[in-house]
Amino acid sequence: MHIVLFEPEIPPNTGNIMRLAANTGFQLHLIEPLGFELDDKQLRRAGLDYREWAETSLHGSYQEFINSLKFNDLYAFSTKASKTYSEASFDPEDALLFGPESRGLPMEILESLDGDHKLRIPMTTTSRSLNLSNTVAIAVYEAWRQQGFRQ
Repeated sequence: MHIVLFEPEIPPNTGNIMRLAANTGFQLHLIEPLGFELDDKQLRRAGLDYREWAETSLHGSYQEFINSLKFNDLYAFSTKASKTYSEASFDPEDALLFGPESRGLPMEILESLDGDHKLRIPMTTTSRSLNLSNTVAIAVYEAWRQQGFRQ
């Protein structure tokens, strides 16, 4: 399965997600521009030595990502979605797409997907959003659980 970060901004979040990818066997895709350099000290600190074990690809744009990867379904995570992540049925070749911390995914990306492929993580009605690395972890473990935690 694939974790896709569209224009991530905060190095420790991406480092945490690299570590998550290494520990779950998910492939990590980063779509530029990034809000940091890949050798950023905070990214290295959060990712520890797991960064070496994470299969990570860098893509120059969203369209380059779409053109370069063969995946089954693309699921975008957004606070604007009506379907919850636990209602989705994930397959081993699916891609989970997450937006930048400060603004989420652009409307043009969200509008390009049908409602079944836009997912949210439930929160209280007074909440704005979860931390990106927490959101990714929740989604990854649900998708992996559905695959029987296969290696």
